[in-house]
Parts: sequence; C-alpha cells; structure tokens
Amino acid sequence: MAALKEPLVAVLVHVHVLVHVLVAVRVRVRGCFTPCAQPAFLPCRYRRMLDYEKLDVYQCALRFAALVFQILQKIPRGHSELADQLKRATLSIPLNIAEGAGKPTAKDRSRCHAIARGSAMECGAVLDILRLQTLAEAQSVNEAKSLLVRLVAMLSKMCR
Repeated sequence: MAALKEPLVAVLVHVHVLVHVLVAVRVRVRGCFTPCAQPAFLPCRYRRMLDYEKLDVYQCALRFAALVFQILQKIPRGHSELADQLKRATLSIPLNIAEGAGKPTAKDRSRCHAIARGSAMECGAVLDILRLQTLAEAQSVNEAKSLLVRLVAMLSKMCR
C-alpha cells in the first residue's frame, strides 16, 4: 500500500501544477509581437506580452514591489510578522491586477481591482508601522508610499 501512495502523490502534484498552468493560459495573449520593457527568456523584440503587462497600474505595482523587497531585506530579525504581512499584501497587488485582466465581465474585473486596492491600503498601513518602529528608512518608506498613492488612485478608477 505504501508503494502505491508515492506514485499517487506524484500524480496529484502534477495535476495540481497542470491546473495552475491551464488557469494562467486563460489570460489572453495578443497575436502580434510587441516591444517590452521587462526582460524575458526571449529577446525583447520577439516576446509576446500579456494584456495586463501593458497596464500602467501593473508596471507601477511591480515598481512598488521592487521597493518593498529592498525594504524587507533591511528589516531586522524578530519582526517576521510585519515583514510577512507586507510581503503578502505587496504580492497581492500585481497578482490581482493580472487576474482582473483575465476576467470576462466588468463586475469580475472590478472585484479583482478592489481587492488589489485593499492590499495597497494594507501595505501603506504596514509601512507606517515600520516607520513608527524605526524598522525602515524614512526615505524608502516615503518613496514607496508615493507609488502607493498613485497605485490606489489608478485602482480606484478601475473599480468603478
């Protein structure tokens, strides 16, 4: 019986991964080749872009994530709960924007953008707490918060 469990677990893992790949493929891909700003495994001029990659709000969310990852590296040990909360909320923003781009109805897209907006607000609160506890440099936090203000403004309009 134990010998049967291992192959079954392996098959279930592969099915789980396949389901995630198929869900990701549902995001519409444009048929033409377009230049891109992000590096990829293909030379830039030959890479196809997904719809959400062209959105200014998505690119802004990526810039915000890059800033947060720099801030997270400097948080001292013993504050993993704040770091984890900030990381999860930060990841939620571009992921929900991308998910929203793949939704077929305006109501579904709006819901995803509202979730991304809520995650952005949560990031702002965590950054405020980090600044209050002097766990992050004020300049880095201010730069991240200025991107957040822009992100929230764009996402608020997209929620309507």
